[in-house]
Amino acid sequence: MSAWMPVCRLEELQPERGVAALVGEAQVALFRLLDGSVHGTDHADPVSGANVMARGIVGSKVVEGEEVPVVTSPMYKQAFDLRTGACLTDESVALRIWPVRVRDGYVEVSEDARS
Repeated sequence: MSAWMPVCRLEELQPERGVAALVGEAQVALFRLLDGSVHGTDHADPVSGANVMARGIVGSKVVEGEEVPVVTSPMYKQAFDLRTGACLTDESVALRIWPVRVRDGYVEVSEDARS
């Protein structure tokens, strides 16, 4: 069972924007979407290694008829599925996902990332 770390209040996250947070020793990027959901990824861009993902462009893309929430890297412009971490343009690249939940108005991040 993983431990959950409170990071901030939900109201502190602006929709369609990212913020960086420290979870243990890991840098995590958090994104609040217009539907109120919150997603967590590694803050490090998997291609360049730079800690920039929280500054990525948040939006959506239609993939096989389904609207997919994405963050686009500010470095090389790859789009990543915020639910799975999959890169939409290069199957060999993925962004690690951090489980996130909202509890009593606080955003909590699991201390165990999913690869």
